[in-house]
Amino acid sequence: MPNPSQPIPLTLRLRRRLLDVVDDALVDLLALRQRVVRDIGASKRAYGLAPRDDARERAVLERARGRAQRRGLAAQHGERLLRTAVDCAVELQRQPDLDQGGAGSGAAIVRLPDAGDQAMRLLRLLPPPERLAVPLRAVPYAWHARLLEAAVNHVLAAPQRAGKLAFMRGRRLAIEVIDLDLRWVLEGDDVRLHACAPGAEAEAAVRGRAIEFMLLASRLEDPDTLFFQRRLAVIGDTELGLTARNLLDQLPWESLPLALRILLNRGARFAVAARDAHRAGKAA
Repeated sequence: MPNPSQPIPLTLRLRRRLLDVVDDALVDLLALRQRVVRDIGASKRAYGLAPRDDARERAVLERARGRAQRRGLAAQHGERLLRTAVDCAVELQRQPDLDQGGAGSGAAIVRLPDAGDQAMRLLRLLPPPERLAVPLRAVPYAWHARLLEAAVNHVLAAPQRAGKLAFMRGRRLAIEVIDLDLRWVLEGDDVRLHACAPGAEAEAAVRGRAIEFMLLASRLEDPDTLFFQRRLAVIGDTELGLTARNLLDQLPWESLPLALRILLNRGARFAVAARDAHRAGKAA
């Protein structure tokens, strides 16, 4: 029998601490999922849709089984976890008296804890994205286009090697950040994506405000929610735009470098906090 007075080895303590971090992350993700579910429930009621969507549930469970297998987890364990989450989601969406935040309120699903009055005042000093549009025009297009091209190709390196970007060969997709007045057009070839010259025509475009792109890139909000609420929109060739969107949705978040994940997550949270501070200031 183990001796209770025996000191716990350092390696065991470290592994337990790591497990605590993982458990905390699971709880945080479940809380985030519940907020997303509440927002979806409000949208369903607004459009007169049923709380339960059997086809959507099957797709969620099938994706869970596939992802579990790719991560070395028994498929039934991944399905069991998501089935429990789905059942909780349906139960939550059947409760119309819960505070849903309003289907059309535009309120962010992810919020930071109250930073205090002083922090809120400091955040209000930051200029909103619209005011950054003018100085950004002074930055040569080639600079930020080259930066975007490098970032996109780095993130899409694995799908490129797997041939999943074949649909972009010879085609052009625009990214339009409306509040920053920025627009880039990306064209694919057999190797990578290239930023086109300014003013180039595109077959389709993904359009939205800067903060919505940040929430999408950081995975702080679900792509389905952003597009369903029209906070991000696909215009032009819808098939091309949705294929590109689905590819981004399927990218394994954990495959990105840790430093990049931290940067995206904290940057998006900071942007949400600044936006909420500006809104609070206008409402006061």
